[in-house]
Amino acid sequence: MGRRRRSSPLPPRHGVDATRVVLRTADEPLIDALRRAPALSDLDEAGLLERFAAREIVDLSGSPLAPSTPTTVGAPVYLYRDLPAEVAIPFDLPVLHADDDIIVVDKPHFLATMPRGVHVVQTALVRLRREFGTDLISPAHRLDRLTAGVLLFTRRPQVRRDYQALFADRLVEKEYRAAAPVRTDLRLPADVANRILKDSGDLRARVVDGEVNARSRVELLDGPSDESAGLAEYRLTPHTGRTHQLRLHMAELGIPIDGDPLYPEVRPELAALPDSGDFTRPLRLVAHRLAFDDPLTGRRRVFRSTRSVVSRDVVSHDVVSHDGV
Repeated sequence: MGRRRRSSPLPPRHGVDATRVVLRTADEPLIDALRRAPALSDLDEAGLLERFAAREIVDLSGSPLAPSTPTTVGAPVYLYRDLPAEVAIPFDLPVLHADDDIIVVDKPHFLATMPRGVHVVQTALVRLRREFGTDLISPAHRLDRLTAGVLLFTRRPQVRRDYQALFADRLVEKEYRAAAPVRTDLRLPADVANRILKDSGDLRARVVDGEVNARSRVELLDGPSDESAGLAEYRLTPHTGRTHQLRLHMAELGIPIDGDPLYPEVRPELAALPDSGDFTRPLRLVAHRLAFDDPLTGRRRVFRSTRSVVSRDVVSHDVVSHDGV
């Protein structure tokens, strides 16, 4: 694993971590640098001055900073943002297992794993921190916002590294289920291996020439299917964990996952639906099973989602504001 980032000197507030901003300039007033920070686009000068006055803009040691403090390139600054207005995700977050060390949930579609961008309160992490009454909960891995299924969190810092290492070292068996079209000319099971890259700021990953870094196995399952939509159920087994790997590999095989707004082509009509409160067209991809040897006890752990990819959750909801809480 790479070098670990030091913890924020500001404690979480209402289950939400303080924002970390890395300074990119030197010897300018701190307030000028923060006004230009993309992560703080929702804060105007008055909002920043209010936080300076409350001694809630601090350095890595937790020392309060002043508006005129000269900047240093690479130095982190921490502060609390206002919580954005969000579309409420109207699906439950069932807990599959909870003990003193971990919490395993069955994440619904559309709910982000942890805060990022405009998705803050409507995330699995913040929901769990509020439900269990502790800010020590942290994700051991992540699922895409559009992907549902089994997701594991740790409950205390002392065990976080052990469980995160399972995923970083590929010691976890993962199985996904997807609903996608049937191709009678496609021989399955199929093993897909290629090189996937995803640039920061680009919504889509892409296949490029070079050393293989993404491997998946795709199998067609017998049993339930959505015949009215011409869809069947597939078992997907990723042997690596590149961003959007399974979605891209299914599209490469000519059987894109139903409801995918990005692959094989961008579909703006699908991408815009959740932000308008329409949850009728989920990406029909579920993290169905996680299995691993527990790093603390050695005991075999197996967790399965209860969600089906051959039926859809259909519900709509309005935009709500959380008023900073």
